[in-house]
Amino acid sequence: MATQPQPASRNHFDVTEELKKLPKKPGVYIMHGAEDTILYVGKAVNLHNRVRSYFQKKIVGRGPQIDSMVRQVAWFEYIVTDSELEALILENNLIKEHRPKYNTMLVDDKTYPYIKVTVNEPYPRLLVVREMKKDKARYFGPFTSGDAVRSTIELLNRMFELRDCNRVLPRDIGRERPCINYQIHRCCAPCMAGGTSQEDYRARISRAVEFLSGHYQPLIDELTEKMEEASAQMAFEKAAEYRDLIRDVRMVTQKQKMSEEVGENRDILGIAKEEENADADAVVQTFFIRDGRLIGREHFYMTHVGGVPKAEILSEFIRQFYAGTPFIPRTIMLPVDVEDRAVIEEWLSDRKGQKVSLIVPQRGQKERLVQLAEENAALILSKDRERLKREEGRTIGAAREVADWLGLKHADRMEAYDISNISGFANVGSMVVFEKGRPKRSDYRKFAIRTVSGPNDYACMHEVLSRRFEHGLEERAEIAGDTQDGYSLSKFARFPDLILMDGGRGQVNIALEVLKELGLSIPVAGMVKDDHHRTRGLYFNNVEIPIDTRSEGFKLITRIQDEAHRFAIEYHRSLRSRAQTESGLDQIPGVGPARRKALMRTFRSMQELRSADVDTLASIPEIPRREAQQIYDYFHQDNGR
Repeated sequence: MATQPQPASRNHFDVTEELKKLPKKPGVYIMHGAEDTILYVGKAVNLHNRVRSYFQKKIVGRGPQIDSMVRQVAWFEYIVTDSELEALILENNLIKEHRPKYNTMLVDDKTYPYIKVTVNEPYPRLLVVREMKKDKARYFGPFTSGDAVRSTIELLNRMFELRDCNRVLPRDIGRERPCINYQIHRCCAPCMAGGTSQEDYRARISRAVEFLSGHYQPLIDELTEKMEEASAQMAFEKAAEYRDLIRDVRMVTQKQKMSEEVGENRDILGIAKEEENADADAVVQTFFIRDGRLIGREHFYMTHVGGVPKAEILSEFIRQFYAGTPFIPRTIMLPVDVEDRAVIEEWLSDRKGQKVSLIVPQRGQKERLVQLAEENAALILSKDRERLKREEGRTIGAAREVADWLGLKHADRMEAYDISNISGFANVGSMVVFEKGRPKRSDYRKFAIRTVSGPNDYACMHEVLSRRFEHGLEERAEIAGDTQDGYSLSKFARFPDLILMDGGRGQVNIALEVLKELGLSIPVAGMVKDDHHRTRGLYFNNVEIPIDTRSEGFKLITRIQDEAHRFAIEYHRSLRSRAQTESGLDQIPGVGPARRKALMRTFRSMQELRSADVDTLASIPEIPRREAQQIYDYFHQDNGR
């Protein structure tokens, strides 16, 4: 990534200076508003030229919507990519994730096409689809040209004589005569009795998969030879057809560094370090790839690493970062090997419950991904160092300000809690963590309330806090030596310097009651809101402390309160949606617990399930064809439900 977390107001972001730092490379830029809201995501062939164009005074024809967006921009960040195509795909992913206000013309149902190979079927087919599902098929893409995808599928079907029909094989073998594609040598007719065997057909599919995996030069050579042969015979129309097919194949088979096969989960680390001096700093850049797509990125500023080799810095980073993160991928790609790799792999594997590998790619796409992470880390280090230190000073200063208001020595780690429900349905609790004024999302926790039914926020909060600190005490007892370093390797053993409750006296007293029951002494303050539900102050030691609403400390408290509320609401919404889906599935004939679970794993909503055709339903291993037809009929009888 090309930037660290940015300041949240123009007072800390000099647009003129930041525009000078823009690289003349392709990438994606992200415009942020004053409250850190993402306003717009766009792509550029040249970030330097594109982003600067927004801030020129005399621009004609860009429209009132863009003018309005530019007036709200407080700061921007950017992500460098290798090509415009990669920028386009990454832009699409980020827009879907954040749904920015000023990307309305792009935020619709349009998605990029994939090529799906139904290897979960006895006689697989090549299909054009718009999203990947966990259905044991193989996916290639996404691609930017739907026409090129369809041309490539047509080409592969023709070259390898693959079927493109919807017949259910082997059930329908011999029931009907082969279609016209068999007559014109475009299909090997596996539907014909005594025709192509399943082994022979799968060998053809394997060749197509090999082509889609990137080994396409042999087919291009074959098409080139046929094009030249047709041209020599003066069959120019045929030669032009081969020429167009070659063009489409090359367009479709461009390797996408930002998208791989479905199911791939990996983190990619890059590091950049200053020249050796006593106060040398380093930046570790991470790319998070989940289910084959780049879904996020983060960078970490590491100070005072003079004389420390990059491998040692990476080793320390891995141990600190993955000690608290809730998800560990199966593969972590590094630019250099670390000396204690075997020990770290064993530790990560034990935490994940399955093998985790640290690898140093030597060539190809994976090596280029690591290089891209390193390039972005170098950009951060060289262009943003002073700004990042100012930002760090601002956030640390805000945390220090909060501590001063409450008479505490420090408030480096703050935990905030909130409860969410609708009339007592699906009670949930949230715990968010801020360290040195910044959110530490790897330490966030959510709680499904077990002992409380009905709308009783106090009882729910009592359960949440009891479970959180009881777990912490248990983990502390298991850690030899009770050292702070040991605490950092567990989920709950590290306790906060300050607990923040979403509310006043009542919520604070609940927290104090739980701490007293457990024999703990931790400062507790309530984040109090006014009649308009805006943060107005802190309730501490039985008094409400008025605070300057223009101060950085007040802004930090507001961010913490909003984050705790957001995290609780999102968790509650997900549980509510899941419960509604389960309830809807219970009404479908022939759908028991196992099939209900399979449907919920495959489809994200009831609407998506309603839109599925019989073939899609039958492609789920747990759903036989007859039950797939029953499910389809259930949703489509009497014009649907």
